[in-house]
Amino acid sequence: MSQSPEKKPSPAASAAVSAPALWQQLEAVAQALHGILGGQSSKAVLGQVPQRLRPGVQALLFQVLRQLGRAQALQKQLAPRSPAPKVSALLCTALALAWDEAQAPYPPFTLVNQAVEAAKRGAARAQSGFINACLRRFLRERDALVAATESNPVAVWNHPAWWIERLKKDHPQDWQRMLAANNAQPPMTLRVNRQKTTQDQYQSALAAIELKSQPLADMGLQLEQAVAVQVLPHFAEGWASVQDAAAQAAAPLLLDGLRTTAAPLRVLDACAAPGGKTAHLLEYAAPGSLQVTALEIDAERASRIEDTLGRLGLKAWVLVADASRPEDWFERQCQGQLFDAILLDAPCTASGIVRRQPDVRWLRRESDVAQLAEIQARLLDTLWPLLKPGGRMVYCTCSVFKAEGDAQVQAFLARNTTAQSLPAPGHLIPGKADKPGCVADNALGDHDGFFYALLEKSR
Repeated sequence: MSQSPEKKPSPAASAAVSAPALWQQLEAVAQALHGILGGQSSKAVLGQVPQRLRPGVQALLFQVLRQLGRAQALQKQLAPRSPAPKVSALLCTALALAWDEAQAPYPPFTLVNQAVEAAKRGAARAQSGFINACLRRFLRERDALVAATESNPVAVWNHPAWWIERLKKDHPQDWQRMLAANNAQPPMTLRVNRQKTTQDQYQSALAAIELKSQPLADMGLQLEQAVAVQVLPHFAEGWASVQDAAAQAAAPLLLDGLRTTAAPLRVLDACAAPGGKTAHLLEYAAPGSLQVTALEIDAERASRIEDTLGRLGLKAWVLVADASRPEDWFERQCQGQLFDAILLDAPCTASGIVRRQPDVRWLRRESDVAQLAEIQARLLDTLWPLLKPGGRMVYCTCSVFKAEGDAQVQAFLARNTTAQSLPAPGHLIPGKADKPGCVADNALGDHDGFFYALLEKSR
C-alpha cells in the first residue's frame, strides 16, 4: 500500500513554528534591562542575546527603556519594598510595555500572561507568584495606578530627575518637547555620496523600489519608513550612508567659505570613529582638494573608519592616537605641519541622541557632564595650536546640555584671544525642526540634538 505524500506546512505555519515565544523574548529583555541598570550598554547586553531573538528583543528593549520611568513608578505602587533586581527587571519590562494600551506591542493581558510564564521558566522562578500577583493587580487597577504616578516627573517624562532639571535650566522654552522627542522613534536619514550620484537620482532610485523619501539640506534624504541597509540601492557600492541630518551639518559648516589654495587643504578630523563625518568631508569637497587625517584613540574603532571609507571609495589617513596628546603624534606622524581646518566632534554625554540610544539616559550620571566638559575643554585647548592662522575649527557635540555646547565655547573664547566665533547653528533641538520657535534648522527635517560652533583663528 503506497503512502500518501507528507503535507508540507505553509510558509506562514513554518514561520509561526520558528518564531520565538513571547515569554522567551520578555525574559531576554528583562535580562538585558538588568544588565543596563547594572551599568552595561545596550550594545553590550544585546550582544549576549541569541541571534534568533535579537531583533525582537532589541525592539522591545528600546520601548522598555523609553518607558522605564513610568514602569518604575508603577512598580513602587505595586510593591513599595523594592524586589530583587532580576525580579524588578521583569516586572518593569511588563509594566513598561503594557501600561499604555495605545502603544503596547501586544494586548496587556497577553503581556502579563507571558511575563508570568517567563518568571516561571527563568531566573525569577522563585518569585513567580509575587510577579503574578503584582501584574494581575495591575490589570485590575491600571487606570488608578497610572493616575497615581502622574505627579511624578520621572514617570511622566521617562528621564532621570537630574536630566529633567538640567533641561529646564538650559532650555526653558523647549525642555518639554525635547523630552517628548527623546521618547519617539527616530527617522532613518541618508547622506547621498555626491561623488557617486546626485540627490535627485538617488531619490528616484529609492522611489523605484517604493521607498518614499524627503530631501534634506545639501545631500540628505529622510525615509518615510526605516529599512535594512541591504535594501538600499547600491549601498554596498557606496552611493549612500546612514547619517542623521544634524550630523550632516558638520562638513558644510567647516568647508564652506574656507580659503582655497593650489595645494590640497590639510584637514584634521579628531575623534573620528566611526568615520561618517570623515567621509562626508571627502564627499563634500572637490576630488583631490583635501588631505584628511582621521584621528581615533581606539584601534578597533579606527578600523571602522577604514571600513566606512572603503565602502564609499574614499581615502584618508587614519591615525590611531590620542587627540589630547599631540606630542605623541603631531611632529612624528604629521611632520609638524599645521592644519587648515579641524573638526572636533568631542566625546560627550550623547544627550542629543537619546532616541537612538535610549539606554544613555539611564546610564549617565549628573557628574558625567562636568567630567566630559573637562575633556572637551582640554581637547579644544590642545588642538587649537595645531590650526594655521586664518584656519577654521568646528567644535561639535551630540549633546543638548549647554555645559557641553554654548557654555563650553564661551569659556574657550574668553581664554583665547586668537579665536573668533563665526555664525553657526549652535544648539539644535531634537525632533522636527518645523515646530514653533525653530526656523534656523528647518532644512534638516526631523533630526537629533546637536551643538555646532565655528571658530576662526586670527592671522
